[in-house]
Parts: sequence; C-alpha cells; structure tokens
Amino acid sequence: MKVVAINGSPNKEGNTFHALNMVGSELKASGIEFEILHIGHKMIHGCTACRKCAVTRDEKCNIKTDDLNKWIQQIKEFDGIIIGSPVYYSGIPGTMKSFLDRLFFVSGSNGGLFRHKVAAAIVAVRRTGGSSTLDSLNHYLTYSEMIVVTSNYWNVIHGATAGEVDKDTEGKQIMRVLGKNMAWLLRMKEATVDAIEPPKKEKKEYTNFIR
Repeated sequence: MKVVAINGSPNKEGNTFHALNMVGSELKASGIEFEILHIGHKMIHGCTACRKCAVTRDEKCNIKTDDLNKWIQQIKEFDGIIIGSPVYYSGIPGTMKSFLDRLFFVSGSNGGLFRHKVAAAIVAVRRTGGSSTLDSLNHYLTYSEMIVVTSNYWNVIHGATAGEVDKDTEGKQIMRVLGKNMAWLLRMKEATVDAIEPPKKEKKEYTNFIR
C-alpha cells in the first residue's frame, strides 16, 4: 500500500515537511510506502470556475499552465493521501489553496477519484491559526467521502524555524499516533476489500436556498 503526502509549504524542508515525515515514519514502520510531493513552491493558477472538467470528464483541469493534471494522475493511484500546510494569516497559503480547489474540483467532477481513500490533514504553525487552517483542509476530505484519520488531539504541530517542531513533544506524539492510526485503517481496508462491499455512490442532491 502507498501513501502520498502533499507538502503545501513553499519551504521544501520546513516544519510542514518535518511533520509529514513524522507521520511517514510510522507508515513505513508498518510496511506502507510513503512519499512526499512538494507543490508549495510552484506557480499554480487558481480555479476559474469554468466547469469544463465537469463537461469533459477526462480527469483533467482546463488550465494547462502548470502540472496539476500530471499530479492528479499520480495522486489517484495512492491508497492514502495526507495534505500538509503551513499557516498564512490563520489560513491555507494561496498556492496550496489553488492546488486543492482544482484537484478536488476535478476529482468530484469525475465520479470522485478520491472517494473512500484513507486521508488526513496536518498543519505546522508558529503560534496561532492552526485549528482554523486544519478545519479548512478537512473540508476537502469530508466533502469527498474520504476516510478521515484522527489522532489524540488536533493535527497541529508548532515551530518557527525549520526543524523546531522537533521540540514540540505533544505535537510529535500527535503525528506519531496519526501515522499509526492511518496504517491501521489502511490495513483494515485492505483486509476487508473482498469481505465487505462498500456503499454505492449516490447521485449528489443540490438544494439552493435562493429560488
């Protein structure tokens, strides 16, 4: 089994990277492959709401100026997905937000490419804004019917300079427990694939509040 972690920080080896590796260490200890995809330093266009991905349904975004379409095909092959982000003004950085908006818009427009994949979100923050950023990240996972992994507290770790998260002993434990729980859920899903039939996907109902 394989897990991909999305590093949404512009810093390739900053605290988001270190936190993702803490989770990854537990996954690898359970025999699960783990790799990090760094996108936080890329030039990624925001979603233009053209909705062409819902028309073509070819698992592609209509914007071709970045590598999102290549990443979609890579990510959908993984059994588990972790989305990791630093905190900018108590929220998700713009590049990561643009990436997630388009990634999940294409996924949802193509029958739910990530539906029932095991997923988690983590946040690295200097001081405050961790909970609000984590909440925003989880919106993508829960809307997509992903199996969301929990830890023994919010998945937030603290540090300023790169590597300083290693001093946050509670944060490190949160990442360890998250990794162990994710490995367990992946193994359970693998073990029951032929024994328990997953629920069938329902057609989405839309209710507009202004008529």
